[in-house]
Amino acid sequence: MIVSPCISICKSDPVTGFCYGCARNSDEKLRWKDKNTSDDWKLKNLIDIKSRMRGWQLESFEKSYNYKCLNGISLEKKRKMDSND
Repeated sequence: MIVSPCISICKSDPVTGFCYGCARNSDEKLRWKDKNTSDDWKLKNLIDIKSRMRGWQLESFEKSYNYKCLNGISLEKKRKMDSND
């Protein structure tokens, strides 16, 4: 299973339409949820979205996505959970 690139920062840039957290557009987000979407498409999309990011955005995404792959939740979700304790 390929982990969704959503890192729980769900705000879209009004100019580009790309999410500030994962750099996907609305169509890509819907396609990730479609059970018929192939792993090949998802892997290519991960490459595509990373190519849209630069500097701190890419660093932040990589750190949170890698954490999510290992722990099942993004760093932002973990931060929100920890602040509720």
